[in-house]
Amino acid sequence: MHTKTPTKTARSDAEWRAQLTAEQYYVTRQHGTEQAFTGPNWDQKAPGLYRCVCCRQALFRSETKFESGTGWPSFCQPVAPETVSEHKDRSFFMVRIEIRCAGCEAHLGHVFKDGPEPTGKRYCMNGTAMTFEPD
Repeated sequence: MHTKTPTKTARSDAEWRAQLTAEQYYVTRQHGTEQAFTGPNWDQKAPGLYRCVCCRQALFRSETKFESGTGWPSFCQPVAPETVSEHKDRSFFMVRIEIRCAGCEAHLGHVFKDGPEPTGKRYCMNGTAMTFEPD
């Protein structure tokens, strides 16, 4: 599957607040985390595409989703490497790798090195940061 390089989406804080729900804004623009087992699509099993709730950038396919037991949607890889960006996160006295949407810099979640093959990665995403588009 070929995915083109994301077009950058820039909006003012007021525009993001007008577009998003309070929880979507908190998670994506303020780097928040939804409570486990409460976000949309954490247990979604239908085939489809997960998109950024802010800019609609394609992020993950259902074929790469797996049950991690964490209560958040988990994937072993994005639809293409250029659709997400990695950032060092030193919050809460830890060092983690934050994952953001490459199109609009929305906070999506974090990536860990304890996922299944073929990548060995677990992209642990906030369901609130994504919409699901069934095939």
